[in-house]
Amino acid sequence: MSSGLAIDLLRKAVFLSLLVASPMLIAALVIGVIVSLVQAVTQLQEQTLTFVPKLVGLGLVFAIALPWFLSQLVGYLMGILNSLPTLVNG
Repeated sequence: MSSGLAIDLLRKAVFLSLLVASPMLIAALVIGVIVSLVQAVTQLQEQTLTFVPKLVGLGLVFAIALPWFLSQLVGYLMGILNSLPTLVNG
């Protein structure tokens, strides 16, 4: 395996990990901003108020996006496994 091919495989893996993690990160960011605005308006500074909505929201996002997560990861794995004979021989 050449170094260019190894770099390409690593680049694809990093891109896929960012792609799969992005819905969860975006949901956490949006929920965090909304909760912060509510806390600023109501002047209620309770720590559990920030934790519980994020936990529930991220659980919902994960449950909704899980089929897409799995299809992306299985697609990448199948691509790697299908190209494995050419990687070893070539």
